[in-house]
Amino acid sequence: MIKFEKFKLDNGLTVIVHQDNSTPLACINILYDVGARDENPEQTGFAHLFEHLMFGGSVNVPNYDEPLQRVGGENNAFTTNDITNYYLTLPSENLETGFWLESDRMMSLAFSEKSLEVQRNVVIEEFKQRYLNQPYGDVWLLLRPLAYKVHPYKWDTIGKEISHIENAKIEDVKNFFKRFYTPDNAIVVVAGNVQLENVKRLSEKWFATIPKGSNAKRNLPKEPVQTEPRSLTVERDVPLDAIYKVYHMCSRNDKEYYAVDLLSDILSQGNSSRLHNELIKDKKIFSEIHAYVMGDFDKGLFVVSGKLTQGVSMELADESINAVLGKFKDELVSANELTKVKNKSEATHLFGEVDVLNKATNLAIAELMGDADLVNRETDKYLAVSADEIKEQANIIFRKENCSTLYYKSKK
Repeated sequence: MIKFEKFKLDNGLTVIVHQDNSTPLACINILYDVGARDENPEQTGFAHLFEHLMFGGSVNVPNYDEPLQRVGGENNAFTTNDITNYYLTLPSENLETGFWLESDRMMSLAFSEKSLEVQRNVVIEEFKQRYLNQPYGDVWLLLRPLAYKVHPYKWDTIGKEISHIENAKIEDVKNFFKRFYTPDNAIVVVAGNVQLENVKRLSEKWFATIPKGSNAKRNLPKEPVQTEPRSLTVERDVPLDAIYKVYHMCSRNDKEYYAVDLLSDILSQGNSSRLHNELIKDKKIFSEIHAYVMGDFDKGLFVVSGKLTQGVSMELADESINAVLGKFKDELVSANELTKVKNKSEATHLFGEVDVLNKATNLAIAELMGDADLVNRETDKYLAVSADEIKEQANIIFRKENCSTLYYKSKK
């Protein structure tokens, strides 16, 4: 059970406080409700570019890292298609330094051509290294537009193409910041060796004067139901053939999500999982194979991906996956199998509650999904899933017309 207090400033900033005196550290996690799905289709990669720009210094603090490191702190950030999340940890007696740094860049990020140029080059280099020049690196650049035709999940967080980042103008960047990096579009979680009253005082002191934004409502196009199977075949300079099958599924917010997540665990979690047992151990069709859910805030994807054993045909690999998935549509999973993945899920949840930074991030995401207390109810939702619900979801999801397949062939 994660105990927390919550309050809101007049400018709309939500602040959540979780006191944990077992650690000498404090953590500040700031989640901005903006991800790649909020980008202009002609200017993609901006949310991720911003993650980099936010470390380029603000008007009063030219170098964000330096003052934080001086007081024994460290920081990082990540961007997804749904959110951008910044976090720092530091000794709790230096908590105010964290408030000062975070409020200053929310209030007045330094927009200079030089900073933009530096971070633009960093992102372009990342695009090339991780997505274009790495084996299997371009998989999601191919899969997303195959699976999505309308919804902005059809591009990756890095962006559709390098030219969108190359052509990013300072004015575009400023507008993006003004629209999304506002107190009423952010959730701050302060966790660790902290006191509620002190956090309230620091929040008022450092964040209360930042004006709220225009609060533009999100209005994204809905992805139409997929009515026929899609496929794409590519050849790349990679060691092994690979196959990627993605199916449309519910969103992270839907009640069905927990059944689907457990279904992915039964398929692929650990060496006793179905895909591992049948397709790696017994039939030796794959050298590795995985199933997982994307966990997107809008309707997302169920993914099955594997690298084929040398000499195995794509047809056989494809059929063998379909056969394993098909069993879920016809038969109920055993009580033993279901109990095992539920126990693992519960253990993972409990283990995640040990780390103060984990707790802070999870509280922020839960609050964005509607209620921070979701973190305390998640385990019960997993434990309540029945075999019937898993079978029902398998029949909804694992239909051939709901599937997009990428055949990723090794150049002979």
